[in-house]
Amino acid sequence: MALARAHVIVHGDVQGVGFRYTTVREAGERGLTGWVRNTWQGTVEAVFEGEKNDVEDMVAWCRRGPVSAEVTKVDVTWEEPAQPKFKSFSIKY
Repeated sequence: MALARAHVIVHGDVQGVGFRYTTVREAGERGLTGWVRNTWQGTVEAVFEGEKNDVEDMVAWCRRGPVSAEVTKVDVTWEEPAQPKFKSFSIKY
């Protein structure tokens, strides 16, 4: 089981469109842990940890986002996984 951690910044029309709530659902379906939050810069930031294939799939999903979002760019930084640092996937405020 290969573990991975991705730190993602999603740019575009991604706030006020349900991006965070949909991300929680999508990450949960993949069994990922971590968090998602809106930033003051108008982006959505997230950290995903879990099986490498599931994290890669979640990053690919972020490039589309929910139906109401318009993603223009996704910055991804791959980091060393720190499991079991997170117990679940949640929204940070």
